[in-house]
Amino acid sequence: MPQVPTTVTPCVKVEELRVIEISFYDHEYYAGRQLIATITHDDDLTQPWVVMVNDKEVHCAATLMLCHRYICLQYKRGTLPVQEETPVATTGNEVMCEIAAQCEQFGFELLDDGIYKDEQKLGSIGCTDGCWWVIRATSVHQQKVPCDSALDAVWVLSMVELTQPSREELLNKPFDELTPQEWERLREYQPVVERELVAA
Repeated sequence: MPQVPTTVTPCVKVEELRVIEISFYDHEYYAGRQLIATITHDDDLTQPWVVMVNDKEVHCAATLMLCHRYICLQYKRGTLPVQEETPVATTGNEVMCEIAAQCEQFGFELLDDGIYKDEQKLGSIGCTDGCWWVIRATSVHQQKVPCDSALDAVWVLSMVELTQPSREELLNKPFDELTPQEWERLREYQPVVERELVAA
């Protein structure tokens, strides 16, 4: 059998994909800094794991790993639909990273239900359609106040005046619910000494 000369084309180097797990059911896939696809989960489907590009379903499978393999293979082949550019800080993960970075600069603690300082809630921050907002915990109507950036929103929360509980409130609070700061405040209080009445 005669040998037929063949030409070998070198493999195109594909940059490594980076996966960010937002939750057990939500994952984002990045090539460099560009979002290329997401994986979500839908219990109503026979194959509940879904690959999304540009908010459209492009593939579904029975397991997360099969969706992962699909994204990697299609990206390497160049057949994965192209993700449209999204404005900076629009994915939930990027927004949370920006808020966390700003909270760290101010010494605030970011928890699931808001932003805290010394275990007292200051409020919440978010970004909707590229517009930043803040809600102060002390706000009666809990309305969103527009801000220019995450830094601006955290700065607004830094202006919230923290109220300190009175000595009576601290003494009436169960001891296992006292914060370290409240214990320290209790230690600073001096007991009231009743004056003895000296009979003349």
